[in-house]
Amino acid sequence: MKSASEPYRFDRSIFREYDIRGIVGQTLSAEDAYLIARAFATKVAVAQPGGFICVGYDGRMSSLELNEAVCKGVTDSGVNVVDVGLGPTPMLYFSSYTLKAAGAIMITGSHNPPDHNGFKFVFSGAPFFGDDIRMLCDIAEGGDFTEGKGGIEQRDMRETYVNTLVAAYDGKRSLNVAWDAGNGATGEIMTLLCDQIPGMHALLNAKIDGTFPSHHPDPTVPENLQQLIAAVLKNEFDAGIAFDGDGDRVGVVDDEGEILWGDQLLMLFSAEVLAKKPGATIIADVKASGALFEEIERLGGHPLMWKTGHSLIKAKMAETGAPLAGEMSGHMFFADSYYGYDDGLYAAVRLLGILSRSGQKLSDLRKALPQRFNTPELRFPCDEDRKFIVIEEIKERLVKDGVSFIDIDGLRVNTDNGWWLIRASNTQPMLVARCEGFTKAALESLKSDLRVQVVLSGVYPPQQ
Repeated sequence: MKSASEPYRFDRSIFREYDIRGIVGQTLSAEDAYLIARAFATKVAVAQPGGFICVGYDGRMSSLELNEAVCKGVTDSGVNVVDVGLGPTPMLYFSSYTLKAAGAIMITGSHNPPDHNGFKFVFSGAPFFGDDIRMLCDIAEGGDFTEGKGGIEQRDMRETYVNTLVAAYDGKRSLNVAWDAGNGATGEIMTLLCDQIPGMHALLNAKIDGTFPSHHPDPTVPENLQQLIAAVLKNEFDAGIAFDGDGDRVGVVDDEGEILWGDQLLMLFSAEVLAKKPGATIIADVKASGALFEEIERLGGHPLMWKTGHSLIKAKMAETGAPLAGEMSGHMFFADSYYGYDDGLYAAVRLLGILSRSGQKLSDLRKALPQRFNTPELRFPCDEDRKFIVIEEIKERLVKDGVSFIDIDGLRVNTDNGWWLIRASNTQPMLVARCEGFTKAALESLKSDLRVQVVLSGVYPPQQ
């Protein structure tokens, strides 16, 4: 081991619960990337001598520079790199699993603004998060790295990855589908995929462009789906599929232009998986509809509510052996005939297979699902150093008032008429909320209860 002569100090705000994210040129630099990669490679070198690390990057303007810094950091620590190049995060995950890498680093800002970027990690085939992320900071600031001269191999995984996606499609009839990459990292893979699956496909914003000129690549925000909805309705297509900036999340609209949210997609996926695996555990995050948990139970499965966060969900899947999990944000995790990580492209293929085999319209499948009156995810700004404090303030008031709640991730308050949720985002300076009622009147009452609580803490949510 070698100790640096001068200690290095990061902006610690970039070390999040399940990845690293910062503003390039302000809280995150190429030097940060180099040292973080050295720290991760050191951990790999100690745990798995001779192992290699897969590295990939998304289409942001800063990603190529950060990729070069990461690859240098890994090799300077004596670990070999397999550089899979530009593409979506799930292609990097796929490469890591199929090539049996000791670790993987994805350079991506996901759905954050264009000037943001960061890193997602895989270690020994498992998610790397929480204390592990914070440990990288400690190693890097301490300067205790393994030394060596690793090599870099360029490996094109696009064809192998796309072939795997194509093989997962099991539809019985051709579908006409509009696809929107949002100028994100899925653009090229989406194009190659659509060349090989049956049907007519209209590709929107397929050119990878880190300035995101058409709209922001976050399919949980309805305004970002308007271009896709218009294309579906104009062409009378069967469905529309959208992806976030790095392709690990999926958004869906039906033939009537209505959005299917993450919990509704999970209901459709649960029916398919539980038909093959009765009694299986299905995991959903705390933002999901109560109707989803009831539907999983009705289908003979075991519903499990868990914390929001892709790494947290994947770890819980591994712990419980769950074949399927999902989040309201559009992360869908299949360990049923797949690897258990979140892959928006794979989820899209599975959904189109379900739709094709059903012989029905996607709107009919949506209307057949249990109905509730709910809001989408509500997001409103809250300073990084304030957002978790707000949650604690609300918790103290609820305890004082004798209100019962679930606090596995934020606060989910259940009532006889529905529920409301407030939690701090682990990826952005935001509070995230959702409300659901059994009737429209109940929903309005729950929204009012939520608003009272956040306003008492000096935060003003959007009107919904």
